[in-house]
Amino acid sequence: MVLVMNNNWLKKNTFHYSEFKNIDRLVEEKTKKKLSIALCLPTLNEEKTIAKEILIMKSELMTHHQLLDELIVIDSGSTDNTRKIAGDYGAKVYRANDILPRLEVFKGKGENLWKALYVTNSDIIVYLDADIKNIHHRFVYALVGPLLLFDDIKFCKAFYDRPIAVGKSKIRPTGGGRVTELVIRPMLSLFFPELTQIMQPLSGEYAGFREIFEKIPFPIGYGVETSMLLDIHEKWGLDVIAQVDLDRRIHRNQDTKALGRMAFVILKTFCNRIEKLGLININQDLFNEMIQYNLVKNEYQPDILKIEGVERPPIVEIAEYREKFKIKDLKKSSPDYKQ
Repeated sequence: MVLVMNNNWLKKNTFHYSEFKNIDRLVEEKTKKKLSIALCLPTLNEEKTIAKEILIMKSELMTHHQLLDELIVIDSGSTDNTRKIAGDYGAKVYRANDILPRLEVFKGKGENLWKALYVTNSDIIVYLDADIKNIHHRFVYALVGPLLLFDDIKFCKAFYDRPIAVGKSKIRPTGGGRVTELVIRPMLSLFFPELTQIMQPLSGEYAGFREIFEKIPFPIGYGVETSMLLDIHEKWGLDVIAQVDLDRRIHRNQDTKALGRMAFVILKTFCNRIEKLGLININQDLFNEMIQYNLVKNEYQPDILKIEGVERPPIVEIAEYREKFKIKDLKKSSPDYKQ
């Protein structure tokens, strides 16, 4: 089978951050449409970068321009000073375990993103990783720009060059995005070739309307970006998705072993999704353990990562959420909802 790729989407729904640098225009559109915007930073031991991230966003997008209405930190249980620093610099800080306490407690990035939907009130939510070394307010205004200026766009992802930080002062120009190119892009090419037009499907920076996020499940861990992309594409199609070139994102380096663990979680999430969509039939349960090996005193010993594979349901199904947002008729308020 030969696929002829239609690149109309790539031309129409791909932007550069400079197209949205007129922040006053974005504020005008936001006001005209009576929308509100929240920024969520999921954290775990981010004391080295969190202050700068909050300071820049508050000063540029809350004080200088009134683009952001909420700035929150959802913390997974940091053992450093992340929460104190975030609070001191003006963010509203939550411990993930304290949100929706009736529910069983889990730990992971996806858990934080999901719970942010409950504690925020805004129409648009922006999610940014909290370890961005070259943080700039374009990471927010460029992601919300397409959502504000184009009525058909409901979800927007970032892409960028990904130099990686090596040591305290050295920057290596290549090597970022390794899991994308070695794992997720080959899988997309096999099953969803139209999604290969998304330059960095695993990027941790994206924004979307609440009406989208509240209707999709959230795996609690690293698989959240994969499942989010596949679910939005399956429910609403490619045309509701946009991507914005943010130029560069400098992040901390991870070794190959850590990337292997990330790849394992992402692959399992992907396999679960394509089975649910009826694209494959897996005739056995997938194992929950990633097995790697360490050399200890001249002997190879297994180093096993066990993942729980927990997935939070669409938050619109949670009673506390429906009560807070006054959702009385679930099917009426959410026509795409599946019981």
